[in-house]
Amino acid sequence: MKQARLVLEDGAIFTGESFGADCEVGGEVVFNTGMTGYQEILTDPSYSGQIITMTYPLIGNYGINSFDFESDHPFARGFIVKEYCDIPSNWRAEFSLDEFLKKYNLPGLAGIDTRALTKRLRTHGTMRGLLTTSDESEEILLKKVSTVQDLSGQDFVKQATTDHIYSEGDGAKHVVLVDFGAKGNIARCLIQRGCKVTVVPCDTSSREIMKLKPDGLMLTNGPGDPQDVQYAVKAVSELIGQLPIFGICLGHQIIGLALGGVTYKLKFGHRGGNHPVKNLLTGKVTITSQNHGFAVREDSLNPDEVVVSHINVNDGTVEGLKHRTLPLFSVQYHPEAAPGPWDSAELFDEFVSYF
Repeated sequence: MKQARLVLEDGAIFTGESFGADCEVGGEVVFNTGMTGYQEILTDPSYSGQIITMTYPLIGNYGINSFDFESDHPFARGFIVKEYCDIPSNWRAEFSLDEFLKKYNLPGLAGIDTRALTKRLRTHGTMRGLLTTSDESEEILLKKVSTVQDLSGQDFVKQATTDHIYSEGDGAKHVVLVDFGAKGNIARCLIQRGCKVTVVPCDTSSREIMKLKPDGLMLTNGPGDPQDVQYAVKAVSELIGQLPIFGICLGHQIIGLALGGVTYKLKFGHRGGNHPVKNLLTGKVTITSQNHGFAVREDSLNPDEVVVSHINVNDGTVEGLKHRTLPLFSVQYHPEAAPGPWDSAELFDEFVSYF
């Protein structure tokens, strides 16, 4: 196999073997602690602009199929694993991970010490990186990585959203889903609960949303820094109090900003299917699927208006908000799973019960 290298902005270089496309990409290097679900992870629009490192050592063993996509194509910029399995064995597999990456011109890096890389990111925080199959000198590659643009300051949401309005399902309850880079399973979870889902672009105005006469508003996950989507914050702030609203991940952060809160970047984020979250209203702890690099600052919120409903058991960060008087709530994690546990699927039932 051809050599590939990961070059970090702090000067560290990891050398391994190339799989997938023979090319060069730059992006923010992050890690995901999931044991499975690499297909859903790669096609999650929230990974726009990022190079993903899987901490579980063996990846690719069950291949790729046409049923488990969370969007119509991958959004990650590159993929890093300890050991790549080039002979998948699963009755649903249609092609290999290597073939999948080649199809979408995404590079893969295998054979490096992903544990060392993950520990470096945990210690120093996420970094800009360059994943390349080039044989250029280390000096040249280090200069290149210094030009990789930071994740903040770019509106990845407009690259991930739909470009038109469309509907799915034929239920009696009507939900408008604002697509900030939505995973497909969010709409499926609503359809399973008797909803018709109308999907609208990320920059749809509050007036246009209300013209659709929804019973509820779903704000989805999406990529990038929530501070870069002020148009969405404005629309949501105008809709608060007019109809039930449920936010997931980026949608949660946008609700926090619309309520006057502040968001900040986490040192290395939460990504994986094994994150414990405590519901402060019930005392219940659930294992959740997560993928985010930003969070809402608790002390920036008005406690007379909104309550922090969930916290991360590992670091105490805000994982959920609930308005004291209005049908408005949000979670930082992914109750729709895909991949991950279904512990929090009941949140969709709660949302639908409001209308």
